[in-house]
Amino acid sequence: MDEPRPEDFEALLRKFLAGEQLNPEEIARAAGLPVDPKALQEMLAQLTNSIVPGDQTEGVNWQLVETQARQIANQSSKKVPESVGIAISNAAATGRLWLDEATEIASLSSEPKLLSRELWVADSLGLFRDLATPVANRMSDALTENFQENLPDEFSGFLSQASGIMKSAGSVMFAMQLGQALGKLSEEVLSGGDIGLPIFKEPRAAFVAQNLAQIVEELDEESDQVYFYLVIRELAHARLFKQSKWLRDYTVNLITSYAREITIDNSRIVEMSENFDPTDIGNIQKALETGALISPRTESQTQALERIETVLALIEGWVDCVTQRATTRLPRSAAIAEVVRRKRSSGGPAEKTFLTLIGLELRPRKLREASALWNDITDEVGIKKRDSIWSHPDLMPTDADIQNPKLLIQKLRSQGTDDAMDVALRDLLG
Repeated sequence: MDEPRPEDFEALLRKFLAGEQLNPEEIARAAGLPVDPKALQEMLAQLTNSIVPGDQTEGVNWQLVETQARQIANQSSKKVPESVGIAISNAAATGRLWLDEATEIASLSSEPKLLSRELWVADSLGLFRDLATPVANRMSDALTENFQENLPDEFSGFLSQASGIMKSAGSVMFAMQLGQALGKLSEEVLSGGDIGLPIFKEPRAAFVAQNLAQIVEELDEESDQVYFYLVIRELAHARLFKQSKWLRDYTVNLITSYAREITIDNSRIVEMSENFDPTDIGNIQKALETGALISPRTESQTQALERIETVLALIEGWVDCVTQRATTRLPRSAAIAEVVRRKRSSGGPAEKTFLTLIGLELRPRKLREASALWNDITDEVGIKKRDSIWSHPDLMPTDADIQNPKLLIQKLRSQGTDDAMDVALRDLLG
């Protein structure tokens, strides 16, 4: 093997950036590798194909995300019988009345939307763009910063072009990972709020009809009761976000705060470069996709993740609490609820979403504790005070409240008939 020559590599990269055809033998000489045209041509094709047209203003190629996710969703899509839509519609009509008894939050004005798996992908892209962009942008910037800090001086002349290549390739890799995850999620999600946050900015109940019909068929329960329970659960989730319009952006901002401190572990890059095999591009892609290049979390990042988990648990717990109380007329309500909990504890759509995006593992125990918190609040101070907590982010229970609800309940009792927002403002002003 010959010694690599920086001047040959610089000339080679200039030709690539100029769009000229590269000879595999030139790559071999520049890198100091034996000439193996076939292997090198394959490596060049992978690199060239990764630099594709698309939206490169962000850290994700969203055109590629959508194309890949919709292809996966479409592969397994099936037309559902008309009876499924009728069952959902009937359950929604009755469910609205039952929910009116279980929550002070007003009913939705729009009718539920029925989605195919492919349509769920299309409708959910806006939410995933909000969730993934802060992480992807910061990852892209962190890689570029690391590249700039550690690139040898002799390569400084074409630094900006090389940085552009890294951003573009990183965008494609992130998009491939996210597109795969979205496509697979489309086969599991039952409703618009099944991933923890609503896919629509203007809250509206939605159901992936094929998936809902499939789980109804799989469960050893009366189908009409399963439809009622799952439809009411989605209606409750959509009502919560209708009242608390701040909640969706609040959660996205927490993710942005976490992403802001993402940095790259240069020691890991050095380790990879020492064992670099130019014919195995997959190792680099795997490192980017799994977060192996990211530095350990800072204390503030850990706190941000804990707060995200708490907020998601509070949302899930409130929906559990309200659904449980709205479905007391269903003889098998408790059994169906237990099946839903088991499904979540083994890794449901929400768990997979946040694990993929930020490495957050939602703990089933936290979800159960949050549900118990809302039930305790309801029993002790009533529905009105329970739901008033969602009127402002400063009123949100903390992790300490979830662990020990007594102090929060005592505080709610002491408020008397005062409006929760007025109390919060007085507290803020001392």
